[in-house]
Amino acid sequence: MSQRILYLGNKLANKGFTPTGIDTLGPRLEAEGFLLRYASDKRNKVLRLLAMLWAVFKSRNWADYVLIDTYSTQSFWFAYCSGRLCSLLGLNYIPILHGGNLPERLKTSPKASEILFRNAYINVAPSAYLMDCFSKNGFLKVTNIPNTIDLSLYHFKQRKTIQPKLLWVRSFAEIYNPLLAVRLFHFLHLKYPAAELCMVGPDKDGSLELCKAEAERLGITVRFTGKLSREAWCTLAAYYDLFINTTHFDNTPVSLLEAMALGLPVISTNVGGISKLITDDQNGLLVAANDETAFVSAIERLLHHPELVERLTTRAYQTVQTFNWEEVKQQWHKLLS
Repeated sequence: MSQRILYLGNKLANKGFTPTGIDTLGPRLEAEGFLLRYASDKRNKVLRLLAMLWAVFKSRNWADYVLIDTYSTQSFWFAYCSGRLCSLLGLNYIPILHGGNLPERLKTSPKASEILFRNAYINVAPSAYLMDCFSKNGFLKVTNIPNTIDLSLYHFKQRKTIQPKLLWVRSFAEIYNPLLAVRLFHFLHLKYPAAELCMVGPDKDGSLELCKAEAERLGITVRFTGKLSREAWCTLAAYYDLFINTTHFDNTPVSLLEAMALGLPVISTNVGGISKLITDDQNGLLVAANDETAFVSAIERLLHHPELVERLTTRAYQTVQTFNWEEVKQQWHKLLS
């Protein structure tokens, strides 16, 4: 008999938001034969939480496991409340640790973290970084199952020479520091007037309008596409030559895996679990957080050294192969079967 899973998360991709774990992992598990229910697609946060709790209650005699996408910001409390109810009802719940700033949450909400993570059936860390952090904080019921992509959906383009054409893909939110992309592009544009920047993603907290205003203030032209489907932005990516990741906090973002699968050389801030995915000067370049000058220097280094671009992107593609769904799905079968 197939295992029955209730999956809790922010299922908002059909509301114009970037797909999250519930939107991607859930359908993949269904394709593997698991039976799934989901909550919630409510845009309003209070209604979303209530829908999650109601789904837990309704599934108390149905679900074998409850998967909970767990983040470090406000949505942490969705996981906390859902986990408490699961415990009361005797349900096995599994937090999936997505929040790049969860280590800080362990410090700022120690009691809630203790209750949520200690009582879980097991905690799934998508990165070795978060697994190490949780283990060091005494949470021993942790396993590492990485974020995943289906490599067959991505066309690797080997770039022999590159131009200063930058691509940024993420939700527009302060935590991902999109303003840094605009500002570093301004510095780059002063040296390379033909440089281009395209920023892909939906607005989450008003940061999109801030970026547009900053670009206008600086007198530069930035292409803002809004949210695009995976197919659309992957097609768009073929035109660009450099992928920049400007975030303040991070774990193992799928957008970086996708960029590596597409053959884009990656320059990222060295924050959170990024260094567990990208080794500086091996499969990408890492720079200090919030440092426009360091970004521009890294970009210029790639512009002037095509052999470095080829080496980084080749090794990056080798790295991303370990995140292929055909490999990762075996770990989910072992955990849930």
